[in-house]
Amino acid sequence: MEKLWNKEYWKVMTANFSLFFAFYLLTPLLPLYLSENFHATKDVIGVVLSGYTLTALISRPVSGYLVDSYPRKKVLLWCFFFFFIFFGGYLAAGSLVLFAIVRTLHGLPFGALAVANSTAAIDVLPSSRRNEGIGYYGLSNNLAMAIAPTAGLFIYRATDSFDILFILSFVVAGLGFFVDSTLKLPKKELIKNKSKLSFDRFFLTRGWLLAVNMVFFGFCYGVLGSYLALYAKERMNINSGTGVYFTLLSIGLILSRLQGNKGLKEGKLTLNAAEGVIISSVGYTLFVAMPNVYGFYLSALFIGLGNGHMYPAFQNMFINIARHNERGTANSTILVAWDIGIGIGVVVGGFVSELFDYTAAFWVVALAQISGAVLFIAAGRKFFNRRKLY
Repeated sequence: MEKLWNKEYWKVMTANFSLFFAFYLLTPLLPLYLSENFHATKDVIGVVLSGYTLTALISRPVSGYLVDSYPRKKVLLWCFFFFFIFFGGYLAAGSLVLFAIVRTLHGLPFGALAVANSTAAIDVLPSSRRNEGIGYYGLSNNLAMAIAPTAGLFIYRATDSFDILFILSFVVAGLGFFVDSTLKLPKKELIKNKSKLSFDRFFLTRGWLLAVNMVFFGFCYGVLGSYLALYAKERMNINSGTGVYFTLLSIGLILSRLQGNKGLKEGKLTLNAAEGVIISSVGYTLFVAMPNVYGFYLSALFIGLGNGHMYPAFQNMFINIARHNERGTANSTILVAWDIGIGIGVVVGGFVSELFDYTAAFWVVALAQISGAVLFIAAGRKFFNRRKLY
């Protein structure tokens, strides 16, 4: 059997960990930063934070086209360089408007980098271990999610300084850039006839229904990731549990990826996905229906277990309906759909919580997750089986 854990695969895993550690170190604390430093209201916080997601969304399809049409390592390194540099902009942003501009522009390299690095991971994986390797690749995201929010909250409580967090994110992103600069990628066929552009060069139209499904699931995580800390404080008087919540969620993600990889290796993609969306539905419903410390932390495990089954299965489904020279486009499509959902979730969550409260916003989340699960089980599975190429 071909070797899965080769040196180049370790490099893209390490770089991916650096990318998401730098991202998650700040994400849970940014609503608090905007509220305390700039006295921003809930709806304004939602709009400001959604700018990052919006520009990431814009850059995803373009980056998918670029990594399929140009040398992937060059595209990868330019994306990582700008992602790394933008962390310095947070230190210079002295007003809400400047911060919003920097945060919004930072989404461009972030969106492109996630596509470029995950496509590089596919390139360095042996074809016989690809489904399995994609599942393990996500562990680097999950480990970052488990460690970074807790580390960020601990550092902030110890120092009462957001500047230190911005500097640390800058340094970690720089390390990731250095690791990817040593990466050796195999030569791949590039898309020819570059002068002829069409919509399917930027978006995998063959996977449109799977993309709709991902919008539902991204919506739920967008609200959760942005308003968890404020909801916990307002509804349950939990002031320091956000880090523990994300740690438990990440443990669930890690455990489910390790357990679910057997199914991925055997090609049971739709089964893994169906199990994941059902378990996540239980988690999001538990989160809002049981507003106490037990429901709060138990929901983290369920959501982690569910998403850890669902996401790698969906990513493999996108890749399995794409041609060999459309891998970048396939990766960008699932991320575009996820980002659309997150962006809508951040904005809608902010406005619903401003008009009503955070409880109402999370009931909307539970309904959205259940709706997405029903859509996949009723139609998404058959859609994939009709269109898969491998």
